[in-house]
Amino acid sequence: MRKIIILFTALLALSLNANSPTNANQNMKHNVLVAYFSASGTTRGVAQQLADVAGADLHEIKPEQPYSDADLDWNDKNSRSSIEMNDKNSRPAITDKLHDLHDYDVVYVGFPIWWYTCPTIINTFIEAYDFSGKTVIPFATSGGSSIKKACADLKTSYPTVNWKDGKLLNHTSKAELQKWVESNH
Repeated sequence: MRKIIILFTALLALSLNANSPTNANQNMKHNVLVAYFSASGTTRGVAQQLADVAGADLHEIKPEQPYSDADLDWNDKNSRSSIEMNDKNSRPAITDKLHDLHDYDVVYVGFPIWWYTCPTIINTFIEAYDFSGKTVIPFATSGGSSIKKACADLKTSYPTVNWKDGKLLNHTSKAELQKWVESNH
């Protein structure tokens, strides 16, 4: 009888552990990716929080040539970012390519809003991979713009991608992130 009680207790403990939130996050981690581009660090911070809440892997979309403060001066029509955003065919080169995107079912793609849409480096990222069968969810940070135009632009440019509604994640609490992540799965 004692062996049966010990066996039952062990099975109960294993069952409870398998359904624990920590283990659920570990299970999610293998099929969720948060990929982000951050020129100033703001989007990076949000992406790290999102990856933590979603139990996701994290990947930075790094430009081959990093952006300087002068490159990001949107008031200068000759700055790198201004030139890129005015050229619909601009595709800034990226480094640190992913070798295992096929392992992910859900990909959050984050970026700062530039000129009311996503930076052209996001196009470089989307065009570098096969997103067939994946759910792609944009998120952004912004000093004052909405994410709506960026989402519409992405859906128009890449109509075969399974896009979910994006979200602007400025000053979002962990609880709000958790609720949003849960609504996407």
